[in-house]
Amino acid sequence: MFANLIIYRIAPQWSATLDQVEQALVKTPFAECGPTQEKSVGWIPPRGEAHGAFAEGVAGQWILRFMTESKVLPGSALSRKVKEKAERVEKETGRKPGKKESKELKDEARLDLLPMALTKQAHMWVWISPASRLLVLDTSSQGRADEVVTHLVEALPGLSVSMLDTQTSPQAAMAHWLKEQEPPTGFTVDRECELKSAGEEKAVVRYARHPLDIEEVQAHIDAGKLPTRLALTWDDRVSFVLTDNLQIRKVRLLDTVFEGTKADDGGFDADVAIATGELGKLIPDVLDALGGEVQS
Repeated sequence: MFANLIIYRIAPQWSATLDQVEQALVKTPFAECGPTQEKSVGWIPPRGEAHGAFAEGVAGQWILRFMTESKVLPGSALSRKVKEKAERVEKETGRKPGKKESKELKDEARLDLLPMALTKQAHMWVWISPASRLLVLDTSSQGRADEVVTHLVEALPGLSVSMLDTQTSPQAAMAHWLKEQEPPTGFTVDRECELKSAGEEKAVVRYARHPLDIEEVQAHIDAGKLPTRLALTWDDRVSFVLTDNLQIRKVRLLDTVFEGTKADDGGFDADVAIATGELGKLIPDVLDALGGEVQS
């Protein structure tokens, strides 16, 4: 259910009930783009059921779903349309369009083409943990995360969130784990990492499906290259990639998580309970491995 995590801390002064969240989100439901609309966003029922709730509670965790639809307008098609309009103006007036008029022609061309443009949709899982005061977004794009946070803050009165900040930076911690071959308790280092130089050349070294307990990796770190991504496994239950900006990517629940479950034990509630149950333990352990959060 959650493949990538961008995590925020919810400020202690905010409180709401699941019903209050539902009533807030129902005011901005997702609707498909209109003929000349380039982008549309809004909330959809997490269960995927028509007329379903916009905020679902499972085992004390709240799950939301944010939908985006955008129209794909190829640059080449837009350029051709603008050129056609500019040639028509030149033919009718005997002059080439100026800078301001060219911009207007481009806007006109865009409106002409939008009704024929293809659309693409993308959704994002949003997890609110009221007890842990965490907001977790299933994305690796900070821009998309910022968009959803903005919509949540506008919809939910008093909501305030901040990015997680730890005593030890992820980059410094990952460098130590690789150099000393001492991962934190409960974690193992896997076979993927990226090292990047801080110098002007921005040299990058990537390892994929490769042992990292080698002198070559340590030499890169000694030479000033620092980890920007490192693959880890937590408690033999979850594998993931930790980044230098404290994102958790490529999340995969391992077979041990599903031991004792049956093939027909799935469904929305089971998926939410399993995912949030495991990740709800992983996140604090990651924070502890980085020295804990900075207290504001």
